[in-house]
This record gives sequence, C-alpha cells and structure tokens, in this order.
Amino acid sequence: MRMRRKFVWRLFLAYVLITLGALAAAWFYATSSLSAFFLDHIAVELTERARLLGVLIAPHLDPPESAAIDAICKTAGKSSGTRFTVILASGQVVGDTQENPQNMENHAGRPEFAEALSGGTGRSLRYSRTLQQTIIYAATALPHDGKPAVLTRAAMPAARMEAQLARIRSKLLLIGGAIALFALIVTLLTSRQFGQRLEDLKHGAARFAQGELAHRLPLPDSEELAGLADSLNRMAEELEGRMQTVLRQRNQLEAVLASMLEGVIAVDRGERIIRVNQAAARWLDIAPEKLSGRSIQETIRNLAMHRFVARAMESRSPLEDDIVVFRKDERILNIKSAPLLDANLETIGILIVFNDVTQLRRLENLRRDFVANVSHEIKTPLTAIKGFVETLGQGMVDNPEEAQRFLGIVAKHVGRLESVIEDLLMLSRIENEGESGDLKRQRTGLREVFQNAVQICRPRAEEKRIRIDVEGEETVSAVIDPVLFEQAVVNLLDNAIKYSEPQKTVRIASRDAGSEVQISVQDHGIGIEKKHLPRLFERFYRVDKARSRAQGGTGLGLAIVKHIAQAHGGHVTVTSTPGEGSTFTIHLPPPEGSINQSDR
Repeated sequence: MRMRRKFVWRLFLAYVLITLGALAAAWFYATSSLSAFFLDHIAVELTERARLLGVLIAPHLDPPESAAIDAICKTAGKSSGTRFTVILASGQVVGDTQENPQNMENHAGRPEFAEALSGGTGRSLRYSRTLQQTIIYAATALPHDGKPAVLTRAAMPAARMEAQLARIRSKLLLIGGAIALFALIVTLLTSRQFGQRLEDLKHGAARFAQGELAHRLPLPDSEELAGLADSLNRMAEELEGRMQTVLRQRNQLEAVLASMLEGVIAVDRGERIIRVNQAAARWLDIAPEKLSGRSIQETIRNLAMHRFVARAMESRSPLEDDIVVFRKDERILNIKSAPLLDANLETIGILIVFNDVTQLRRLENLRRDFVANVSHEIKTPLTAIKGFVETLGQGMVDNPEEAQRFLGIVAKHVGRLESVIEDLLMLSRIENEGESGDLKRQRTGLREVFQNAVQICRPRAEEKRIRIDVEGEETVSAVIDPVLFEQAVVNLLDNAIKYSEPQKTVRIASRDAGSEVQISVQDHGIGIEKKHLPRLFERFYRVDKARSRAQGGTGLGLAIVKHIAQAHGGHVTVTSTPGEGSTFTIHLPPPEGSINQSDR
C-alpha cells in the first residue's frame, strides 16, 4: 500500500505568508529607522551651522545691532542654503534670512527656543506658518554673563530628507515585492494542488446535502483528507437509512397537520415559531416557510395572545382561554396550550392549538341574552299582576274606584305580556315561513303598502305633531307578502315617531336601484351611537333601556323587521348620527314577475 504523506507537510510552504509578514515588518522598521537617522543627522548639522552663525554675529551682540545681525543672517543663509534666525532671550527676532525681523512675531513659544534656552541646544520638526511647509529647526544659545543672551537658529525644509527617504523606500519596496512575489508563487502552486482535493470533497459533500447519499467520495493521497473522505462516506451511508425513517415520520406528521381544521403553532422557549400547519398559516395570511424562526410577537400582533403564550411558558400543565383578535372584523379564538417535549421528555417549548369559535360564542351570548331578556320582559309584568291581584284578593282595597284602577293596571300589564308573546310568535312564524317558503308573496306596489302603514301610525304621529312624508315613484314595486311587509314598515315608522322630537318630520321613500329595491324610513330624532349599531336588530336589545320601556316597546320591533327582510331574500341596514337622526333601509331583490306561493 502506498505510503500517504501527511497533510501538514503539504501545507508547510504556506508559511511563506509568515515571511511576507516579516518582510512587511522589516520594511516598516527600516524606513522608520532611516527617517530617525536622517532627522538626527540633519539636526546635528543644523546645530553646527547655528553655532558658526553665533561666531559671526558675536561682535554685534553687546549691545545687539539688529541691522548688522540681520545682514549677516541673509548673507550666510544665501551662501549655505540654510535659513538662519537670531532671537533674543525675550523671544524677539533680530535677524532672519528670509523675512524682515520687524514683521515677525515673538518666538518665545517655539519648542526649539524653549529647549535651547533651558539646555543650550534645541531641535524640532514642525509646520511653519511663515513658509507654509514642514521645517527642521535646530537652535543654540550664546551665553552672556552665565545666561543666554541670544539664540541662533538654523532651519532646513524637511522635503529634502523626505525625497531621499522616498528613494530608499522605493528600493526597499521593490526588493520586498520580489521576495513576496516569489513566496506567493510557491504558495499558490501548493495551495492549488490541495485546493483541488478540498474542492472534490466539497462537491461530494454538496451531493450528500442534495440527497445523493448513494454517492461515494474517492480517497485522496493525503492521510488527513483520506480519513475525512472515508468519514463522510460512512456518514452518508448512515444518514441514508436515518433519512428514510425521518422522511416517513415527517410525511405522516405533515398529513396529520395539513388535515387539521384547527390552527397549530409550535413555539420554542424563546417564543420563536418552530412549526405551523396550513390552517394556522391561512389564519396568519403568510406562507408557512416564512414563519419559521420568527418570534410570536412579530407574527401575531395581539397582546392577549402574547400574555397567553407567556403564561403557557411558565405553566407545566395545559391551559385554555378565549381571546379576541381582529381579522377584517372581531373574531373569537379558543386557544389551548400544552408543553412541547423532546425525545428525552425535556420541555423545549409549547404547542398552541386554536380554533375560531366566534359564531359559537355569539350564539351562546345571544341565547343567554335572549333567555335573560325574555325572563325580564315577562317577569316584570307578572310581578306587578301578582301584586295587584293579591292585594285585591285579600280585600285590602275597599274603594271601588281604587279597585278599578288596580284592575286597569293589571289589564295594562296583561296587554304588555300579550304584546311580547305576539311578537315572539310572529318572529317564530316569520322564521318558519321564510325557511319553508310559505310566504304569500306577490308583486305589489309599495305606495299602497306605505299608505296603509301611515294610516296605522298617524294617530301617534298626530299626538306629537309629527308629519309623515311619503316619497318615491308610484310605479316602484316588489315581490312581497303585503300584510307581512306592511308590519315591517309599521314597525319602522312607529320606531321613528317614538324617538323623534315633537313637530319633526319622518320621511318614508322607495327607490328602484336596478340591482335592488330600497325602502327607507328617515327620522330627525335623537340618533344612535355607532357602538350600538351592530346589535340594534337583536331581540330585546335596547339602546336606552329606561327610555325604551317608558315608550312602551317590547324590544322586538327591529328584530321583526330584520327577519321579515330576510324572509323576502333581502336585508336591512341603518345609518345614524347622534343628535341628527337615523335612516333605516330595507334592501329587497328586484321584482322579476308575480309570484304567489299560495297558489302552489
């Protein structure tokens, strides 16, 4: 068997990169050292020139002869290519190669001046605002009676030094580049060879990832890579068996989840979504693959849901609750939770199952309200009747007139009971006849129905001095049960008169809109708040209970109107503005010929 070489030796030449790093470090060190060397050399030379200038101006220092000193500075500077400056101990400039000393500012703050004043010599590299460039300065102090009497300063532009350094850097960079190129070529050849081996392994692993688990990788001549390829081959063999098992289990789970009508959401302990079924995705109106990994707060913007999830996370037992959500309209969800366990029975999150129970809860509420309202509507007059009858039966009323008054009250409550029972029976009859199709419908002109209804309601309207206007074309007709539909119009008119202020106008109109026939009753009464409109046609629902009972209604009038409209294949709507009035509109299908079901 051929001896396989270790992968480490094949990567040995890659250490050329370390050589490149060392070259770069050496280059930076060399250039910085050269820069310091040149700067120090130039500073020493400038210091010697400054001392020579001191010798030249020494005869003119006691007392300082500014004109002579300035002339010497200019002559010496031109001949040596150096800028000389003579500064008194106070910082005053008395001579300069390039400038008029009288125009120059005090130099006491210059760093080389302060250093030379205290130590005999000073140097600095800084930007000159006078010359608008970086300058190297060197200064020496000329003592007089043991103290510096005057300072001489020599200066030279740093550009000369930088030009020399630039040439040296270019040569160093060229040599370093050649070495780096050589190392790069050697490393490239080696890495390409092993890169090809790694690329083969990569393509093989990619085929494994795509599901081609039957594919097998060739074994390279490197011991490490051969071991890796062999491990990948064995892994693919084991994965192929496990994937088949997992795939069967997943397909079974997907079938179960997809068939469920309830929404199912699996959430981890960080409240991020692990999995959702199709029903939950439809409810959230988003693709299931876009939900995975997103937080429950980001996906479902409902505070009640967030609180339920938080409680379920803290609880070790299943929870159940009803929450209200908004999806076009208000919906009620029955939501249940249970701990989500892994294979080791460790809790990894929760499982949430929810179902839309809006209709069920509304029916339950309607049933409870209906029972409560019927009980109240019947119990109140029965209690009054019982009280008055017991009083009369015990002989506690001796006055015949008082007894007659009691009997009148009893008769009034009996009449109220009769009204409630009659309305309930009418509702039941309307529902039964509408479902069975026993309504005696025929094509009828609406003007005649309106006149009959107005005649019935006129006495009550005259009591409040309310005028009833009938509008609309006389030719408008609909396929209706005239008697039953007249009752709906009477109920709407009676309702409008009841809640209108005296001396107002109630308007009843009909209109053929083509796709439907509209019958509207408009009043200018107290109006109805928007929050009451959705429940206005429920049985026994009252906007103002005290006022409604004082007006003598049973609470079933609008419910009767609703069911009459539905029995005719239509519906009823209401628009209202508090303080301005309300408009009730019955929408009926357009007439398509006379129908008289009583002739069947």
